[in-house]
Amino acid sequence: MKLRTFGSALAIGLGVTAGAAMAEYPERPINMIIPYGAGGATDISARTIAEPLGNAVGEALVMANITGAGGATGSVAVQNANADGYTMLFARVGSHSVNPAMKATLPYTLDDFRFVTVYEINPVACVVNANSEINSMDDLIAAVNEGGVSYSSSGVGSLLHLAGVMVLSEFGVEDPLGMATHIPQQGGGAAATAILNGTATFLCTNSSALASFVANNQLKPLMVTTAEPVVGFDVPTANDLGKPRLNQLVGWTGIAGPDGLPDDVAAKWGEWMAAATSDTKFRETMESRGSVIELMNPEEANAFILEQYTTFKELVDELGMRIEG
Repeated sequence: MKLRTFGSALAIGLGVTAGAAMAEYPERPINMIIPYGAGGATDISARTIAEPLGNAVGEALVMANITGAGGATGSVAVQNANADGYTMLFARVGSHSVNPAMKATLPYTLDDFRFVTVYEINPVACVVNANSEINSMDDLIAAVNEGGVSYSSSGVGSLLHLAGVMVLSEFGVEDPLGMATHIPQQGGGAAATAILNGTATFLCTNSSALASFVANNQLKPLMVTTAEPVVGFDVPTANDLGKPRLNQLVGWTGIAGPDGLPDDVAAKWGEWMAAATSDTKFRETMESRGSVIELMNPEEANAFILEQYTTFKELVDELGMRIEG
């Protein structure tokens, strides 16, 4: 599976005709599809960047939440849109890494989209209840091997579902699907609540969703999946624990259009996103929520998404987690 990119030949190859096209785009408001509901990580990211991005674009950005099927419904709306730059997608790890890896009947592939950037990374942290006797990843794995451990998620086939299994697998649990019980919830907030009320033993999810609980000593972090420490989480990184493969286990937000998006349009988005992500208020707001603002060009974004997808698919195939329905 591949993703389309554009390279350094763009400036030479487009010539005068492309210059005219770039001057004309955009001539009207741009529809920005958010494939998840209000208040979630994707929605927060999209609406926070909307003002500085709109200023860079110079036209109105019409934000629309088109939800359903784990981000697939909104993604299909962009897949089927004209590739003219007037319908773009706030793509997310769930819609474009986890879904393609886990769902056999997904109505799109990565090849159906052209990514112009990934701009936000959300570290993943694993936590237990603050009163738990589990104080480290070693303690957690020992408890799993003894039996009776469960983990919560935002639903079957979600990043949180895959995260729980991947972490256990990387730490040597031979049958993570059988040794720990998956307890799916209706959303990420409910997944965290399940740890707070003792319904489940542990949870691995975006650090931004856990930061306030950790700060208030309600949840106890055990690990972050990044190579570098995460502010507010005084625990080992995956690399500290010798598990660098877990660096692929992060959330992210990017922007994509339909496959066939013209080079000149894609180049415009690169310029706009560079301006928007340099906005001080945007950066401070997102970083205060635990996000890492890291603007990737199309080649970097494509390589990152493909590596993450490949890692997830290998795990899904190895453990037989593929969802056929």
